Amino acid sequence: MQNVYTVKQVNAYIKNMFTQDFMLSKIYLKGEVSNCKYHTSGHIYFSLKDESGSIACVMFAGNRNGLAFRLTDGMQVVVFGAVSVYERDGRYQMYAREIRQDGAGELYERFLFLKKELEEMGMFSPEYKQPIPRYAKRIGVVTAPTGAAIRDIIHIAGRRNPYVQIILYPALVQGEQAAASIAKGIRMLESEKVDVMIVGRGGGSLEDLWAFNEEMVARAIFECQVPVISAVGHETDTTIADYVADLRAPTPSAAAELAVFSYEDAKLRMKEFETKARLYMRRKLDEAHSRIETLKWKLKVLHPQQKIREQRQQAADAEEMFRRLMDSRIVAVRQKLAICAERMKGVSPLHKLSQGYAYVSGEDGRKITSVTNVQPGDKLSIYVSDGRLRAKVEETQKGEDGWKKRT
Repeated sequence: MQNVYTVKQVNAYIKNMFTQDFMLSKIYLKGEVSNCKYHTSGHIYFSLKDESGSIACVMFAGNRNGLAFRLTDGMQVVVFGAVSVYERDGRYQMYAREIRQDGAGELYERFLFLKKELEEMGMFSPEYKQPIPRYAKRIGVVTAPTGAAIRDIIHIAGRRNPYVQIILYPALVQGEQAAASIAKGIRMLESEKVDVMIVGRGGGSLEDLWAFNEEMVARAIFECQVPVISAVGHETDTTIADYVADLRAPTPSAAAELAVFSYEDAKLRMKEFETKARLYMRRKLDEAHSRIETLKWKLKVLHPQQKIREQRQQAADAEEMFRRLMDSRIVAVRQKLAICAERMKGVSPLHKLSQGYAYVSGEDGRKITSVTNVQPGDKLSIYVSDGRLRAKVEETQKGEDGWKKRT
């Protein structure tokens, strides 16, 4: 029985044949771009065609760093990459690594070589980028004196801030002497102590813009102590100067927008600052006034004279309270004394004497409380309420009989 293969096996076999073909692993294809689509993932899908046929192409997002322009339908390009098979669909396609516009040729190769060399030297590194001053007063411009770029810059600057001074260095921006002229203009404006510098020109082909791809210009921008904004060509044009500059503007007009602050916006901002400052000062004054009033109240409360008044009042209150306590105590003692006096009065001999009773004692002072304490003939002292009586016992009688006989 003959061998039977799966589709996957056949596709893998064909892909292996493509991979082993040295010519297909590194190949340049020239043609017209069609059906170009930029995927959200960053990949670019397009077809490359000529008068006889077409081939599907894809450039993955990781290879787009070397693409210096935006790919559009109808563009004539040269694509470098490898032709291989996409196993899932069983179709072959071009996997693009680099794309350049057809006709750029040697210039584009020089561009890529210099770009890679300067990038490895660190001239594109973010840490070397200088911040663009927010309120520049003197702006230097290196461009052609008669081009559209300087007219756009002057127009935008005049509209945004008529008080900004623009210093133009009329440089050559195209031709063999252009790179030296641009580099000299950068150094001249740096010596003029401008606040920021715009270096650029209007759009054009790769050959027209080539002066801004020269190493001489790149080094002049990199070594410049003044912040540099590159404004070369249109939005899709990219040069070495754009990578080295402190900030890239898509057009000269956009560079003027970035370099020149809006006078009206600044006035509004200053007005806002003034309003905020007034509110802040008013709040601070109110806080200070409130603090002063608090301190005045504390001073009044804690003043020594106030302390003396409080202590005098406390002493007067204590004296009054002491007097009330003393009066209350005296009344209580008097009441207690009256009670004791009444009690004493009930047992007082004098009180008994005043009621008709008498106190009898013998000559030796003995208290006579019974008839058995005396004998007839004894002398007695009888105490009454108003004095003493001297008596002599004649007879003693005991018990109730004696009281009855006496009565």
